[in-house]
Amino acid sequence: MEIRPIHTNDDYLGALQEIAALMDLDPDLGTPDGDRLDVLATLVQAYEARHFPISAPDPIEAIKFRLEQSGLSVKDLEPMIGRSNRVYEVLARSRPLTLTMIRRLHKGLGIPAEVLIADPGKGPPLAVSC
Repeated sequence: MEIRPIHTNDDYLGALQEIAALMDLDPDLGTPDGDRLDVLATLVQAYEARHFPISAPDPIEAIKFRLEQSGLSVKDLEPMIGRSNRVYEVLARSRPLTLTMIRRLHKGLGIPAEVLIADPGKGPPLAVSC
């Protein structure tokens, strides 16, 4: 099994084609084709992480997404954020998330804390008010 590193876009596209062909075969784990598929997928994943990084989502958009995904309403956020007017202020970005809100949203909605502490619209974490 000769496998080379993925250095160029052509290498990447070739690896994707080979992965597609191997997936059509649906090889068992531990077989030569299964091992080749596993190694190629790992190489593609590493290449994509380097060349196509995905930034963390905006915290407010993450909250809205989780609400929609779970079929929840603003009322369901009240135990985590406060009265409905405060929830609307947070969702409108006129009030920042506090550390207590972040902890409750993380626990109640399962949103990763690192997403919730990110600066809305900027990605990296910022200091939050308590």
